[in-house]
Amino acid sequence: MTTYSRARTHHEKKAKRRGKTKLLLAVNGFLLVCLAVAAFVIWKAGQDGANEASPPAATQTPSGQAGGGEPSEPASAGDSGGGETSSPSTEPLAEPADAEGGETVTLALVGDILPAARVLELMKINGYDYPFRESKALLQAADIAAGNLEAPITVRGTPAEDKQYVFRGTVEALEAVKDAGFDFLSLANNHTLDYGWQGLSDTMDALDDAGLKHAGSGNDDKEAFEPSYIEVKGMSVAFVSVTRVVPVVEWKADKNRPGVAEAYSPDRAAAAIKEAKKNADLVVVMVHWGKERNDRPVAHQTDLAHRFVDAGADLVIGSHPHVLQGFESYKGKWIAYSLGNFVFSTTSVRSSETGILNAECRRDGSCDLSFTPMFAKNSQPAPMEDAEGKALLARLSSLSIGAAVWEDGAIVARN
Repeated sequence: MTTYSRARTHHEKKAKRRGKTKLLLAVNGFLLVCLAVAAFVIWKAGQDGANEASPPAATQTPSGQAGGGEPSEPASAGDSGGGETSSPSTEPLAEPADAEGGETVTLALVGDILPAARVLELMKINGYDYPFRESKALLQAADIAAGNLEAPITVRGTPAEDKQYVFRGTVEALEAVKDAGFDFLSLANNHTLDYGWQGLSDTMDALDDAGLKHAGSGNDDKEAFEPSYIEVKGMSVAFVSVTRVVPVVEWKADKNRPGVAEAYSPDRAAAAIKEAKKNADLVVVMVHWGKERNDRPVAHQTDLAHRFVDAGADLVIGSHPHVLQGFESYKGKWIAYSLGNFVFSTTSVRSSETGILNAECRRDGSCDLSFTPMFAKNSQPAPMEDAEGKALLARLSSLSIGAAVWEDGAIVARN
């Protein structure tokens, strides 16, 4: 089996762009110098011709002092009354087509997506787009939409033993996820290997075929920890995916073993984040962690989140608890401890409460956040009514750390 390096490939692409930009700037600079020389030659010839045609008395200055026969300075662009002169162009250099630009990028971030089990049955009955009919407009409005894929996409493999829930979805269901507006899906979770390496390998192939970026799994640890990059509006966004929830140790990717990127030992994840920060303007960490149905993060969530931000993460987005948890503002960066279920087989009111985390981020990694509260009825999330939405936002505000959630959904830092 061969491995590939998304980070190395992205770094090489950026280096090529920088090389092209430097070459174009050098060429433009050379052309400007040539224009300046030509302008000076034309101006000098004009001045010499004027001096030859003038009588000797013309060399006298208005004050009566001798002019010495030297030509006066050419008029600046703001002077008036002088003869026309040529000057170098002050127009800005044309920006290369592939040069970086743009000021902000918008993201729509959600929790767990399960195109399998009861959800898949509903898709087959109501149409594969059924789960996303009430949310796709918001997802498609963002530059990048991302979530956690909670099932392998395969018809092969052997079901994992001693697991209460074993999932798998179909290519048709995955295509509906893509059509809903998603651009990236995390594969670092406790269901990716429900049908073994065959199932995971098929999933990665299916995502590639659908044009969906992914991270968090691979045929060895190097590939599993590789960041995935998306370029939009002149900005580069890196996604790093890791999990602290695996059923058995054999699911962890290793040097000679396929699997998922794990976060039980945070150093490897931190190294992947640092690598991503070298190559991207914005780093988003998608992490599977925590305790199911807990409203508040447990100790390892806060510890890992802070480590990830310290390593260079701009946004840390959590999943797995199947309920919404609060947000934290930490060192100017943002942590969403759990975005709960988005499209899932829900079993309670709390697990049906969901939403979209909207982030507007700048090149320096700073982001403005807001949350659109939703309720998933029969696995179809839709915006909440005003009163219910405000109540959910107020509860999320009470669960947040160093942050508040306003009635309009804005998430702000507080002391």
